[in-house]
Amino acid sequence: MNTVDVDVIADELLAAYASGQTVPPLTATYPGLTVDAAYAIQERQVATRTGLGASIVGFKIGLTSAAMQQQLGVDQPDYGHLLTDMVHAADTPIRLGDFLQPRVEPEVAIVLGRELRGPGLTVTDILDATAYAMPAIEIIDSRITDWRIGLEDTIADNASSGGVVFGNTRSALTGLDLSLVGCVLRRNGRIQHTGAGAAVMGSPLYAATWLANTLTSRGARLSAGHVILTGSITAAVPVVPGDSVTASLDQLGTVTAVFD
Repeated sequence: MNTVDVDVIADELLAAYASGQTVPPLTATYPGLTVDAAYAIQERQVATRTGLGASIVGFKIGLTSAAMQQQLGVDQPDYGHLLTDMVHAADTPIRLGDFLQPRVEPEVAIVLGRELRGPGLTVTDILDATAYAMPAIEIIDSRITDWRIGLEDTIADNASSGGVVFGNTRSALTGLDLSLVGCVLRRNGRIQHTGAGAAVMGSPLYAATWLANTLTSRGARLSAGHVILTGSITAAVPVVPGDSVTASLDQLGTVTAVFD
């Protein structure tokens, strides 16, 4: 982390939110950027945003499926923070002008009923701590020009997060195998992609376990009420004003994001 200035890069990314102007790939501008430094840059931005009034509602795991790793040219998962200013209501117009390069992806979200302490957590621990699951659409976005990202770029950029829309149905995980949950992603009524939960590291629960262990090993807390967004079941789809996107997840319900 001595080879890059964490504060300078964090400020560049924060400025991109405000100006709507993307920045060149960080890994090209700062060849010494490491994964640890990238997470420090992410945390610096989160501290600034929470200092301005946002609060942390949970965490997202990104790059869990082979489809997303191939689409973005990376080879391992990462995580980012979910903040209150990122949450949008279902079926309510979302201003696309607030984003730079938005795409959407369907996900399983799980909500914790109690705190998770690790590392060394297992899938059983995640199951025991989960209050319920619900369908979600994540709006991924990048402050990096043309999505030309490497792993360190997306980590520094809060795992290329933009926003999230949660469905209104809540489902207990008892007797539910999330790896078998089928998903259909529609844009303006037309099927864009289909998939199943097994595309997410074998199961969204495996992804959640990876996230919980990674977060707790870095000193973060996963508290009761926190959301874990477990990763995209399909490849992402770009959106433009006027689009309506629906994710239908077997046994979990349906969620629709509308863009203005």
